Amino acid sequence: MPRYLLRRFLAAIPVLFLVSLMSFAVIWLVPGDPAAAFLDASASQEQVARVREELGLNQPLPRRMLQWYGRVLTGDLGQSILLQRSVTQAIVERLPVTLSLAALALVLAALLGIGAGIVAAMHRGGHADRTVMTASLLGLSMPDFWLGLVLIVVFAVGLGWLPSGGYVPITESFTGWLRTMTLPALTLALVQTGFIARMTRSAMLDVLHQDFIRTADAKGLSHGYVVLRHGLPNAMMPILTVLGIIAGSLLGGAVVVEQVFSLPGVGRLIIGAIMSRDFPVIQGGMLFLAAVFVLVNLLVDLLYAAVDPRVRL
Repeated sequence: MPRYLLRRFLAAIPVLFLVSLMSFAVIWLVPGDPAAAFLDASASQEQVARVREELGLNQPLPRRMLQWYGRVLTGDLGQSILLQRSVTQAIVERLPVTLSLAALALVLAALLGIGAGIVAAMHRGGHADRTVMTASLLGLSMPDFWLGLVLIVVFAVGLGWLPSGGYVPITESFTGWLRTMTLPALTLALVQTGFIARMTRSAMLDVLHQDFIRTADAKGLSHGYVVLRHGLPNAMMPILTVLGIIAGSLLGGAVVVEQVFSLPGVGRLIIGAIMSRDFPVIQGGMLFLAAVFVLVNLLVDLLYAAVDPRVRL
């Protein structure tokens, strides 16, 4: 088991290195001068040159890259050009919003998707199966931003049940946090629920035709108990794989959803940095999202070992 985890951890290091290298190269090779974006349109060339020197933008690109890697190894993601503060501090301040949004969305997507997939597998070819498959296809076809706007129109503007934006920290009020996070989390979850439902249905159908399921049914156990107690645990491996992939997708989707619902998260920070060409924030945000994605996959590998003892060997 420790050797298995060590191999998975070592395999994640090249991934983070390549992501950081690609993000650095793409960002600093795009047209535009962040020093000019930092100043107003009336700034002179001398002022722009002075800002470029202060920010280190007049140094060769390879040297800037090596300096950035040196800082990253110490946990320093650099200084924001426009915020005039540490990128690490800016990300950490907004981290609870993004992580709580992604976590709540993942829980909702898992509950809805796995439940719908089990129902579809138990009623294969029936009305429930066709309904779940049709709904899952619709969910996969809807963009995040469009679904978010629809939910705002229905539940915030029309019914007035939930707020259309804003954020209340969970430390201040759990009820307020839940009210402000329900629509954004539901927006992310509904798009991914169809994917989970289809994978759960496929995995459950493979398991429900196994001999041990027929034996449990023959013993007189209720079919629902057999499905949940014996069928679902044996179908969890592909479902866990999908959940790991979706967790990373939720972080990417949070970038758009945070803009729609005015949530002060990491995604909105990155969008603002892109609009203002604050390259250190963009680099740090992309590296952070990649690191979280890798961490989630490591956690999924741990769950593999917990669900299937053969993985430990």
